[in-house]
Amino acid sequence: MLGIDPHSIIEIRKLSLRFGGLQVLHEIDLDVNAEEVLAVIGPNGAGKTSLFNCINGFYHPYEGEIIYEGKDLTRLKPHKIAEMGIARTFQNIELFSGLTALENLMAARHILMRRGALAGSLFFGPAKSEEIAHRGQVEEIIDLLEMESIRKKVVASLPYGQRKRVDLARALCMEPSVLLLDEPMAGMNVEEKEDMARFVLDIHELKKIPIVLVEHDMDVVMDICSRVAVLDFGIKIAEGRPSEIRADKRVIKAYLGED
Repeated sequence: MLGIDPHSIIEIRKLSLRFGGLQVLHEIDLDVNAEEVLAVIGPNGAGKTSLFNCINGFYHPYEGEIIYEGKDLTRLKPHKIAEMGIARTFQNIELFSGLTALENLMAARHILMRRGALAGSLFFGPAKSEEIAHRGQVEEIIDLLEMESIRKKVVASLPYGQRKRVDLARALCMEPSVLLLDEPMAGMNVEEKEDMARFVLDIHELKKIPIVLVEHDMDVVMDICSRVAVLDFGIKIAEGRPSEIRADKRVIKAYLGED
C-alpha cells in the first residue's frame, strides 16, 4: 500500500476502470491536497463522474489504488466510505423528494448518531439530547447556505436551484473530511451559479476541508479553484493551476475548443 503524502488527504494511483470492452478510466494519478478546491474537468464522457464513483465506492476499479488517510478505499462499500468522512453531491439530484429540506438534512446525520432505533423512537433522555444536538448542527448549515425560507418545504416543491442547495447542505451535514461536488451548478441561471460559487468558497474557508469539484462552467472553475485536473477519454491529459490549464494546448483542443 502507498504511504500518503503529508500534504495529501487522498492519493489516487494508476486507477483504471472498464465496463466490458469499454475503457472508462486509464491509469489515473491524482492527489487531493488538504484545504484546496480541486476541479476535475473534461468533455462529456471523459470519466469525471466515474472517477467520483470510484472514490466513494459505487464503482470498483479493476486496477489501481485510492488511498485515503492511509487506508485503501478501492474495495470498500459506499456506506463505509461515507462513515470515514467522504461525502458527495450528485449530478442528478438524489434527495428524498417527499421529505422537507430539514428532514433531508437530518437524515444525513444518521451515520453520526449513536443511539439505536428503539431509543430514538422513545425520544427520551440521551436519545432526545442527541437529536437536539444534531438539530443544532443542521441549523448551522441552514444558516450558512441561507436556507431559512425553504427549511420546512417539501423538496419536490422546490425549484431546481434550491434543490441543488439542499443536496449540498445534506453532504455538509455528514461532517465530511472531503467533499465531492458533481456539477453543483449544472442547470442553474447566472444568479444561482454566483450564489453556489459563494457557498463553495464559504465552506472552503470556514470548514477547512478539501473540495473536489466537477464542473463545466470554465469561468467558475477559473475563479474558485486552486488547481485543475483535465480528463479526456478517461486519461488525465493535464494538471496545474487554472492559468496554466487555460493556456494548455491539449486542453484547448479537447475541452475549450480550437480557434
